[in-house]
Amino acid sequence: MSEGKSAAKRPTVRDIAAHAGVSVATVSRILNGAYQAPQATHEKVMRAVQDLDYRTSTTRALTTLTGTIAVGIPHMRSQYYMAIGSGIEEQARTAGLGVLLSTTAGHPEQELQLVDMMLQRGVEAVILIGGIEERADHQAALANRAHALDRGGSRLVLCGRPWQGPPDAPVSVVNYDAEAAGYAATTYLLSNGHRRIAHLGGPNRYATGMLRARGYRRALDDFGVEFDEALIATARMDREAGIYYGRKLLTQTDATAIFAANDEQAAGIIAAARAEGRSMPEELSLMGFDDTLLARDLYPALTTLHVPQLEMGRAAARMAMYRDDQAEQRLEIGTHVVVRDSVRRVALN
Repeated sequence: MSEGKSAAKRPTVRDIAAHAGVSVATVSRILNGAYQAPQATHEKVMRAVQDLDYRTSTTRALTTLTGTIAVGIPHMRSQYYMAIGSGIEEQARTAGLGVLLSTTAGHPEQELQLVDMMLQRGVEAVILIGGIEERADHQAALANRAHALDRGGSRLVLCGRPWQGPPDAPVSVVNYDAEAAGYAATTYLLSNGHRRIAHLGGPNRYATGMLRARGYRRALDDFGVEFDEALIATARMDREAGIYYGRKLLTQTDATAIFAANDEQAAGIIAAARAEGRSMPEELSLMGFDDTLLARDLYPALTTLHVPQLEMGRAAARMAMYRDDQAEQRLEIGTHVVVRDSVRRVALN
């Protein structure tokens, strides 16, 4: 019997189309990233790809990106995301690897499509930076992609967010303790005499935002301070949200301090305070989060919670490049308060 007849038949695009119940043209466009298909169609095609082990058999038919780490971020406007990306690029460069950066707009469906595209192109690893809406169906779908990447010798790495999917999924995680960080930030304000502390958090559907808020509440409990729902707001993590919700907190509450979800929100709160004629820190104290380059250039210079962004990026790249055979890897990086000029000690009544 000839070698060609004895060898297992390689699956083709036509096989994928038949398995998924869609056209050959649809499969080709999805696999080449040229078509933003409806999510249900996209899922059927990628399930067929995994069922037939198409990637390992036919990567020759696709444009490959071997020697590349793919990085997904919600957007490119954030100093936090770009600092982590810089750490990844720096570490990858030392190993002679390239970095491909793409955005997901923070949408679970776009995140899955990015992973699928990179899965087909044979990247060394996919690193996803930042939070996303925590949905059980998304976690399950991402776990399936992690297994597919692992079978092909690649790896899925999460950076700056926890893994809340199946515990046996081959997912590496570089993160910090968001609850402990929220606790430390709030405790610093409490230790400086503040008892009416507002918290402008990130979207509740993100795990990191929920954990920071949990740390805030735990710190209030430990200091015997009653929780007040009126002092809580959630918003996008950008300057515009800081201006809008900062003004509401300044005009509709008696807060003497605000704990912001990130430094960009804090910058907006400073602008809102100026617009309302409130001096800082004399009339309002402010705590940021992340310690981006922005924090030291604000006026007053921002007291904030330091998250080591460059090191997180470097660690994520190292996990991607030098992984071992274990099913999962976890690394938690420490955080701390950086004291500058935006918090004033007040006298307790």
